[in-house]
Amino acid sequence: MGNSITQGWIETHPEFFAANHYINRGISGQTTPQMLVRFRQDVVALKPAAVVILAGTNDIAGNTGPSTLEMIMDNLASMAEIAAANNIKVILCSVLPAYEYPWRTGLQPAEKIVSLNTMIQHYCKQKGFVYLNYHAALADEQNGMIQKFTNDGVHVTSEGYVVMEQMVQQAIRKVLK
Repeated sequence: MGNSITQGWIETHPEFFAANHYINRGISGQTTPQMLVRFRQDVVALKPAAVVILAGTNDIAGNTGPSTLEMIMDNLASMAEIAAANNIKVILCSVLPAYEYPWRTGLQPAEKIVSLNTMIQHYCKQKGFVYLNYHAALADEQNGMIQKFTNDGVHVTSEGYVVMEQMVQQAIRKVLK
């Protein structure tokens, strides 16, 4: 469940999803309130064993208007709690690193992303959900994305998705055992 990063994943590596019987519910540009609206039809109705939620960067970018980190966290928590209430195991991902948004410059998202990721990690620990820390694997020293993993500083290259695939496989195995 996610935005353009998730949508781009199935477009870049469709075989990963097909081979593992994963369903991709990424829609480019979406923010957490938009994902929350479609969460029941796109996740709960499909009755998956687990859900991987990767969201929040478009909120920080202001794609649907201003959002505080607390608002973003509330939407992520709502999706996670709806999943858990429906016996779906929850994996909440860190927001991927970004030093700048090409479509909305000047926002300085790197520090906000780090702060939101800390909130997500604490929430997961409190609720017993799995926290998948993509940020740690993809970030450079400025908390932007390592150049070989991105073409625009936000979206992931094929090489970046390979890293993410190894990590998500491990997280899914963890929640399903």
